[in-house]
Amino acid sequence: MVIKTDELPVAAPADGAREPSSQAGGKGRPGAAALPSVMLLNGDCPESLKREERAPEPPRENGLDESEPGEETTGQEVIVIQDTGFSVKILAPGIEPFSLQVSPQEMVQEIHQVLMDREDTCHRTCFSLHLDGNMLDHFSELRSVEGLQEGSVLRVVEDECVEAQNRVDLVEAGLEPRYLLFMKLAALQLMQQKASKMENPTSLENGDPPSSEPKPEDPPGPEAGSEEEGGSASGLAKVKELAETIASDDGTADPRSREVIRNACKAVGSISCTAFDVRFNPDIFSPGVRFPESCQEEVRDQKQLLKDAAAFLLSCQIPGLVKDCIDHAVLPMDGATLAEVMRQRGINMRYLGKVLDLVLRSPAREQLDHIYKIGIGELITRSAKHIFKTYLQGVELSGLSAAISHFLNCFLSSYPNPVAHLPADELISKKRNRRRRNRPPGAADNTAWAVMTPQELWKNICQEAKNYFGFSLECETVDQAVETYGLQKITLLREISLKTGIQILLKEYSFDSRHKPAFTEEDVLNIFPVVKHVNPKASDAFHFFQSGQAKVQQGFLKEGCELINEALNLFNNVYGAMHVEICACLRLLARLHYIMGDYAEALSNQQKAVLMSERVMGIEHPNTIQEYMHLALYCFASSQLSTALSLLYRARYLTLLVFGEDHPEMALLDNNIGLVLHGVMEYDLSLRFLENALAVSTKYHGPKSLKVALSHHLVARVYESKAEFRSALQHEKEGYTIYKTQLGEDHEKTKESSEYLKCLTQQAVALQRTMNEIYRSGSSANIPPLKFTAPSMASVLEQLNVINGILFIPLSAAFVGFSVLLPFHRRRTWVRSARDWGADSVPAACVAPAPLPPSVCDLLWDRPRGAVDRK
Repeated sequence: MVIKTDELPVAAPADGAREPSSQAGGKGRPGAAALPSVMLLNGDCPESLKREERAPEPPRENGLDESEPGEETTGQEVIVIQDTGFSVKILAPGIEPFSLQVSPQEMVQEIHQVLMDREDTCHRTCFSLHLDGNMLDHFSELRSVEGLQEGSVLRVVEDECVEAQNRVDLVEAGLEPRYLLFMKLAALQLMQQKASKMENPTSLENGDPPSSEPKPEDPPGPEAGSEEEGGSASGLAKVKELAETIASDDGTADPRSREVIRNACKAVGSISCTAFDVRFNPDIFSPGVRFPESCQEEVRDQKQLLKDAAAFLLSCQIPGLVKDCIDHAVLPMDGATLAEVMRQRGINMRYLGKVLDLVLRSPAREQLDHIYKIGIGELITRSAKHIFKTYLQGVELSGLSAAISHFLNCFLSSYPNPVAHLPADELISKKRNRRRRNRPPGAADNTAWAVMTPQELWKNICQEAKNYFGFSLECETVDQAVETYGLQKITLLREISLKTGIQILLKEYSFDSRHKPAFTEEDVLNIFPVVKHVNPKASDAFHFFQSGQAKVQQGFLKEGCELINEALNLFNNVYGAMHVEICACLRLLARLHYIMGDYAEALSNQQKAVLMSERVMGIEHPNTIQEYMHLALYCFASSQLSTALSLLYRARYLTLLVFGEDHPEMALLDNNIGLVLHGVMEYDLSLRFLENALAVSTKYHGPKSLKVALSHHLVARVYESKAEFRSALQHEKEGYTIYKTQLGEDHEKTKESSEYLKCLTQQAVALQRTMNEIYRSGSSANIPPLKFTAPSMASVLEQLNVINGILFIPLSAAFVGFSVLLPFHRRRTWVRSARDWGADSVPAACVAPAPLPPSVCDLLWDRPRGAVDRK
């Protein structure tokens, strides 16, 4: 661009002489003749000018420049030439393309900043610019970009959220078998070298290599491993010592040993030839990243390594997750806990479709019904969230509540034709009106959101699920989704609200009404930003917490309690009063105090844990539901029966809200409620909950499970209290059959069930005799009344402990030495987890005087059944 200006110094005579200053006694400075006749801006001046500019400027006496006022000028004009800019077209998702004026000297990151400052693209904080399919480097100048010219189209590509922790977990899980392969390969070669040296020592002493070198790519087969099992352990130890020696690079390692390590490193893809060091290149498949020709072999190896990681994810991690769900090692209750379970195994949420496909093909499909429902709901709400982000971009601030309520009506309401209420024109600011008038033709109108229909939205959701997750949804409306997959609309509303930050009015919503929409503008109260971040870890406090857990595992409960208290103090100093880790410490302390018989302290700590979980995680979070259940148990132990029952009802209501009736956790809740009702002699209501728990346990654990046997026993006890001995005998026989099949006739639980069957039979016979006597003698028969004793609180509390994973076993004389570990527990009982073996049988380890087994940790800090295994 060529401009004219009179503000620059005027041209001087061509002879280049220095003019003296017009001030008296002044010394001259370089005149305009020292400058070129044409001055180039933007740094493109000649070298002579640059040298002249670097020359020191002579001092001026009165501080006046020749170009300042009062100086005579010739009035000549200077023509200034700037580098001409050009315009490019920006193509961003969800908005119309627009032109942007740029300069060749600008960097790509400056365009990023411009897009983040614009109102219609400011929501994009993680994106890249692509030209003809190639990603542009942030720190490159536009003039250095090949193919960038006037009218070029720059496409805005949003970068998906990179789950760094997912990659860490996946790498940690995948490198362990690769490291074992590295050790086995090296050990095999060392043993072969040793065997060759014994067979032909002369050739090896002269430096000749062995006659047959092992192929590092072929790991030892199972036959070789079984034959050389004795030497494999020593071989692995030797390999480890050899690798450390070579890594230290002290020159003492044998050359043949170096070759062994080099071959093993090459076989497993290590970037180092002297140590096991496997690293992944995340940019190896990026289309915009180019590698030199000299690195083609390395690029090929890195691509293969990344393919192996993907294959490991699909063949090991995802099937392992499904197997853990079948075994109920993890019990997610909502989308957040399912996502946490997947991320702990390094599985990104993009693989959710693969997980659901594997669940559908699993032989234990019925036992994975809850996982399938949670996965389908998560897939639908995440797809809706992606559409919602684009949907909001064209919405005026004054019409935000109307737009959100219209979206929710299209997403969840059965009303066929919801109509959006557009904001009044007088509510739109003048600035927005002016911006609308200046909008180029063809730009999207900010009322385009109002024409969305439920059919269009669900069609887009199905398309997004197919494109992003690779899963085909068989539904066209929300009613079809609910009917096909057994979902709840209230659960979908909770999930979409949590994912998008929508806050709605607390009231009963009529989702199934076909005469009016479920949501109005007044129902949308606010919308909050949902920010993803990595939680920092207090390493010292976490170390104390782990040490306390280790002490508890070893049976030193008091020492473990002291360490957990220390961890709690450190967590308070680092995080403040409210944090998830503090909640976990309080939960564990409450459980420890409950085991040691201090019910008051257990109740106090658990109350704090409940309040903190409500504030930190939310009132309906699965972890909060677990805290309610623990608090109910401690309240019952403290003789607060009505409070315990209210807490259990609250936990059941929240479980229905979060998932529904058909969840394995519902069996535990109903067993707790049924036992408490049995204790207060509400037999009919107790039976309803216990029979529902029996049905759920049979579905998810199988009809021959020990949990099902325990449920049969609990139902039989209630029938006994109602004097319905026929039904009680039927259920107890079912339990006895399971115990006999699973544990054998000599097991303690089988014997207990057999004794209880005899007791029920005697009571049934006595009742029948009494009834027969009444029939014979009529009303004049003098028969003493039958005695039916109400269940004692001690027996109900014992059963509550069993179903919640706590089993107290009376100590015998053989435990005198072991009881020294538990002086504060009156040397009466010791506790171990019963959850792994059905909470209803005693393994042989309970008979020997030994420290508490490792599985006691499952009891004491009670890993949340929502599968958030934080420690």
